Amino acid sequence: MTSNDPKSTSNFIRNIVEDDMKTNKYGGRLLTRFPPEPNGYLHIGHAKSICLNFGLALDYKGLCNLRFDDTNPTKEEVEYVDSIKEDVKWLGFDWDDREYYASDYFEQLYQYALQLIRAGKAYVCDLSPEEMRQYRGTLTEPGKDSPYRNRPVQENVELFERMRAGEFPDGSRVLRAKIDMASPNLNMRDPVMYRILHAEHHRTGKKWCIYPIYDFAHGQSDSIEGITHSICTLEFEDHRPLYDWFLDALGVHHPQQIEFARLNLSHTVMSKRRLLQLVEEGHVSAWDDPRMPTISGLRRRGYTPESIRNFCERIGVAKRESMVDTALLEHCVREDLNKGAPRVMAVLRPLRVVIDNYPEGRMEELEALNNPEDPSMGTRKVPFSQVLYIEEEDFLENPPKKFYRLAPGREVRLRYAYFIKCVKVVKDEKTGQVTELRCTYDPETRGGDAPDGRKVKATLHWVSAEHAIPAEVRLYDHLFTKADPSDEEGGLDFKAHLNPNSLEILRSSHIEPSLAGAPPGSRYQFERLGYFCVDSVDSTDQRLVFNRTVTLRDEWAKIQKSQGTREGAPDVPLQATASSAPDREEVKSMAQEMTIQDFSKVDLRVGVIREAGLVEGADRLLRLMVDLGEGRLRQIFAGIRTAYPDPAILVGKRVIAVANLKPRQMKFGLSEGMILAGVGKDRIGIATFEGDLLPGDKVS
Repeated sequence: MTSNDPKSTSNFIRNIVEDDMKTNKYGGRLLTRFPPEPNGYLHIGHAKSICLNFGLALDYKGLCNLRFDDTNPTKEEVEYVDSIKEDVKWLGFDWDDREYYASDYFEQLYQYALQLIRAGKAYVCDLSPEEMRQYRGTLTEPGKDSPYRNRPVQENVELFERMRAGEFPDGSRVLRAKIDMASPNLNMRDPVMYRILHAEHHRTGKKWCIYPIYDFAHGQSDSIEGITHSICTLEFEDHRPLYDWFLDALGVHHPQQIEFARLNLSHTVMSKRRLLQLVEEGHVSAWDDPRMPTISGLRRRGYTPESIRNFCERIGVAKRESMVDTALLEHCVREDLNKGAPRVMAVLRPLRVVIDNYPEGRMEELEALNNPEDPSMGTRKVPFSQVLYIEEEDFLENPPKKFYRLAPGREVRLRYAYFIKCVKVVKDEKTGQVTELRCTYDPETRGGDAPDGRKVKATLHWVSAEHAIPAEVRLYDHLFTKADPSDEEGGLDFKAHLNPNSLEILRSSHIEPSLAGAPPGSRYQFERLGYFCVDSVDSTDQRLVFNRTVTLRDEWAKIQKSQGTREGAPDVPLQATASSAPDREEVKSMAQEMTIQDFSKVDLRVGVIREAGLVEGADRLLRLMVDLGEGRLRQIFAGIRTAYPDPAILVGKRVIAVANLKPRQMKFGLSEGMILAGVGKDRIGIATFEGDLLPGDKVS
């Protein structure tokens, strides 16, 4: 990993770090840490934290520790420790010799606890968990002091020592901090510091039967290691007063805790508890199932570390929770693989093609580009013969308008090869299914061009039936049908939104012979189909297995969607014909009808235009860089150029932005939202705000 320019990725955390560097707050040091709990596999949300913590250390010439917060032996396993280390290194980061564990500090943490007891700031409590909940109070009512709160210091010391010695059963006693049972912050109402747990630890074995609570171990571990900036997700913001209280009460080195918004990604879940549930209940095959948002799952699916780091850079660092569309993650991997993935030909659902006028038994090798984006990757030889396979969907016996692929009597181009024309369709006598196409070829069109200048409207990929390698191909889709499966609207469990079509397995696919012996994890673009990688678990030299990483854009699917037609169906809309279309007044009325629940799904935010410019080759568009308070600028293309021929006048304006619009890939770049404007006859005006509203403020 090389350092990035800190100024290019400015966010509020970097601003804090830079201010601390200027004031020499920690003697010019920067020491961060990535502190996972080894109770599951890391997911894409952890990748954001990894990139942030290790990235800060790289950019500001500091260090980042890897520390396992292993304080709960009943849920932690060596398997998880090993997977976490593998994931961090795969992402491109290294902790050198700074691999630490909270369990390394168990003795020191125990001594800290005794220090607080002797200072009258901690006590042993015998209340049951249910009684503690009752004594704790609510958000509107203060708690009540435990009857054990004022035990003599020496009695607390002796009881705590006996807890360590294993004299009491699980759950019978806890050690609590003595803070304030009337605090408006429930975390400050005498929180538990230690509990009794007779369980074997993956590193310390049976040495301990009392274990520190995360809130106590976390800050003190930071202090022991000399951490300067303790960066946490936003759910720990309410815990910061407790973090500070422990450190101040002990009088030890005091790092600064900073919170940022966790990553929420559409069509998946980020809770390790829920991910474990999916594994244990068999909804997925394992933690590294390619449908999972785990780093190991993304790696197995074919994602690159560069694409994930780029994704984390693009989403930025913010203080507000938001939902990031999976389309942006897919865009990042598509962008990365487009540059470096070799192109090959594969037929997923084969349809046999026999070229009648091609010499039987002949084979010729055609030259194919390995990657048109990178000429240095060279070329390869692809065998061509009389019998080929093409995709089933590339042929229709009765094609609708705008279907330009193969059909009876129609000529198409075979990639790198010849023009062929379909002259006969062979069908199964019982089912009527097309089983074979008889075609002719034009030998003068080798390489894909006709000497007489005639044109064809489609180019198909293919493989030679005699030389192709059989393979299994797994097509993956979103694991959930709902963008936010954790939204339990209607009382539905998150698993109710599992996508029954998230995996389709094709066992009769064929790939070109250049992929023979392709190593696990190698990535390719199957031309016209998408990006695929060799499965790292199930693939063998005898039986290759490919996972689809991400699709390519499908122009035909776009046409189908826009017209509302099915492939092979009559060329009429499925929804309505002209005779049944509503008149203009009816349409206007329909457009006004929306429930408050529907409207609430639109995330409107205050945005500030930081940059504005013309888009070359687009007469109507402006390119806007809009600040939504996320620690980065969003690129938005807006069709307002006619109203603002000098886009510089827009810089600094506060606008209304649709923040949760699915990113759209345009030929000029990725557009990540929309700004609202009023549109009248021959006039356009963007909606703006006056006053002190901040980027990212909610609009309602």
